[in-house]
Parts: sequence; C-alpha cells; structure tokens
Amino acid sequence: MEYVNTKLIEFNKYLENRKVAILGLGVSNLPLIDYLHDNKAQVTVFDEKEIDAIPKDIMDKITKYAMEFSLGKNALSKLVGFDLIFRSPSILPTHPMLEAESDRGAIVTTEIEMLIEMCPSKVIGITGSDGKTTTTSLIYQIAKKAGYDCFLGGNIGTPLFTRLNEMKPEDIVVLELSSFQLMGMKVSPQISVITNITPNHLNIHKDYDEYIDSKKNIFKYQNEEGILVTNYDNEITKEISAEANGKVIYFSSKQKLNNGYIVDKDVIKECEDGLRKHILNVKDVKLRGVHNFENICAAIAATRTITDLDTAVEAIKEFDGVEHRLELVKEVNKIKWYNDSVSSSPTRTIAGLNSFDEGIVLIAGGYDKNLDYTPIAKPIVKKVKTLILMGQTSDKIFDAVKEELEKEHKKLDIYMCKSLEHAISLANKYAKPGQIVLFSPASASFDMFKNFADRGEQFKRLVNKLV
Repeated sequence: MEYVNTKLIEFNKYLENRKVAILGLGVSNLPLIDYLHDNKAQVTVFDEKEIDAIPKDIMDKITKYAMEFSLGKNALSKLVGFDLIFRSPSILPTHPMLEAESDRGAIVTTEIEMLIEMCPSKVIGITGSDGKTTTTSLIYQIAKKAGYDCFLGGNIGTPLFTRLNEMKPEDIVVLELSSFQLMGMKVSPQISVITNITPNHLNIHKDYDEYIDSKKNIFKYQNEEGILVTNYDNEITKEISAEANGKVIYFSSKQKLNNGYIVDKDVIKECEDGLRKHILNVKDVKLRGVHNFENICAAIAATRTITDLDTAVEAIKEFDGVEHRLELVKEVNKIKWYNDSVSSSPTRTIAGLNSFDEGIVLIAGGYDKNLDYTPIAKPIVKKVKTLILMGQTSDKIFDAVKEELEKEHKKLDIYMCKSLEHAISLANKYAKPGQIVLFSPASASFDMFKNFADRGEQFKRLVNKLV
C-alpha cells in the first residue's frame, strides 16, 4: 500500500486562503514561492534588499503570481496580520517585528522546522561550531551505502520541504543545522549530533548563551527514544547533554570511554561496558587530522542503529572529504598547497594546524566576527614557519601571536598584505620544499569575498596558476 503523508495533506488544506509571509529570498525560501502559490495561500514576500538586488527571474515569478511584496531597509515594518510566517535563517526570531507578530498569534517557523515536523522518515540532524559539514556528509554517505533512499539538506544540499511528498517512513533525511536554523525551533530530529560548541557568530547572536541555547534545540524536543551523539572532550557539549531526554552517546579523542567511540592513537574503537573493539585504522581513510577522526566517530555513532559497522567503515574509507576543508589543491616544487577556506574561526584553524607534521606557511585573516584570537597564538608559534596575514582580523592575530612570541622568546616571520593574490605570492616566495602552505583564515570571508566557497575558489584558481 502506497504511503500517504496525512500531516502534509492537512497542512496543505490549512494553507488555503491563509495570510502567509516569506521573510528573505534566500536559498531555503525560494521553493516556497511556488509551493504556497500552488496551495492557494495569500502570500506576501519580504526582503531587506532593494528591488534591484533581487534576481529578475524571482521578481518575475512574484509578479506572475500576483504576490504582495515589501522590499528594502524597512521591509519588515509591514509585517502585520499574518497567520503563518516563514523566516529565513538570517532573520532571527528575536527580531522585534517577528516577536510582535508572534504575540498577536502568528505561527513563526522556518522551512527546516516544518520539514522536521511533517517528515515521515527518520531524521538525523547535525550541528556544531566546527566539523558539521564533514560529519553530515559522512552520515549521508554511510546511509546511502547501506541502501537507503536519502535526502540531504539544511545548510548543505537543497531545500527539502517541497520534497516531503517524496519521503517515506523507511527513508533517511540528513540535515546540517546552523544555530540560526535551530534558534526558535520547537521540534528535534530523532537522532542528533553536536560535534562541539565554541564561540562563534557572536557578531549576530546577542551573547554566547543565546548561541548555546540555539544549539540545544537539536535535542531538546526528543522523547526517551531519541539519540544524542556528542563530544565528551568539549566542556559545553558534555554539560548540556545532561538535559537530553533520550540516550546519549559520547565520542572522544582524549579519553578511553567505557561506552561510546574513541580515537585511540591511530585506531577508532567502539566501547561497550569497558570492552573496546577495533573498528578502523585512521591510516586507511583519506581525511586528515584528529578533528576529522572525531567526525568519523560521530558519524559511526549516529548511524549505528541504521546499519552495520562493516558498511559504515566501507563508506568512510571511500569518502574523499568535502571541498574547502583541508583540500589538497596542488603540489608545486615539493610544496603542497591546502585550501581550508571553511575555517572561519580560530578553533577550526587550530584543528587544521594540528593535522600536519610538516612545517607550515599559514595564510590567515578575514572578516571580524568579534572572536577572541588569543587561543590561536600558541599553536601558530608552535607549528608555523611563516605567517601571512590579510583582512580585518590581521591586526588581532598579529597582536596575539606577537605577545606569545615574546612570552616564549621566539621569532617568526610575519607578513601583512592587502589581497589574496599578494598573500599567495608571498607564500610561494617563502615556502620551502617539504613544507605545506595552508590557507586557513580563522575568520569569516565577508570583508573581501561573497562567502567561504568563493574565497576557496579564488584561492584554488590562483594556486593552480603556479608553476
């Protein structure tokens, strides 16, 4: 008998003639334009960009469907009297206009929250300050290897809400979830992973507590059958896991757990009641760095109830990694160039530095998210042979490193530059055979680039010109 999603049918009936707002014309909300129109909702579209900045094909569709729209700096001033509001992740639920509408009775939600609410499939959700994309991709590959029909979404993949009618109870949905997507959410995946929590996005969140609280939503609404996979070595994830309603599974690279998954020297092990079973030698995988071995532990733990260990290990061995994450771009004159553009925080870059035993020429710096760069100084002094800085955070990184050099009575060649092209030229000049050049900014990209992917693509393009 063919599966029928009764929740989705009821929701579609609810939409008819309801006043619905779409806030933000980002990737996650665009499919909603067609969907809501097809289900006869009365839609108004809001975006703080001016009309000239909205792609013509999107405006043509809004006009074709005779949808109301409010654009520009004060767009949300007209957000009054709606039944249902879909916000984009970039517009936090704490926005005064959203709070006012919620107080008036509007349902404020997101594409991703409604997806989880009505999804008939098992949902595995992954969040964390670092490592969530690699872990999400690993879980997706394992589930596919196990023969499931899989859907990949959230921060990666494609918006999935409009594909709910394709999903069946026996399928697997894998979602990478940011703090902005989780904030305000009132539903949790059945299986949740938190890779770690460290300060991030503090230029947008009210404070660190708000950031942590948003991450908790990934497990907060689980029942006793829920599973939370999290990092035993991270003080915050270890502390908040006490609030979980279901089973907690830990992973660690520093402790020999009685239960959970550990990185023990070069071996990943499954621990059960003090017995430790060899699963995988890290020399057999393509990923580098202890942080990636932790991601593998998390992925195995998250998929343990849906497939066997042999299938998971086979998928992990085949996994090539994710673009812009310790990605080997090219070897020139016995010097390897690595693109780690995704590293937009000090903790990510520290993990990258710790992935190599070779001498490192580090290119770092970028947009300032109001993060503390003191922790990165000691690893740089220990691992880096030449430091090349650019962007808004270059002075912060320089000051932190200089202070550490003075403490340790050491010297390090540091160069400041104004462009990525200049940084690559300097790295090419000073790197020695046998060393690596690591582009790991420890900062966001928005001062000079569209996003981290654009930054990584430009790095690769310039490196591939080297001879």
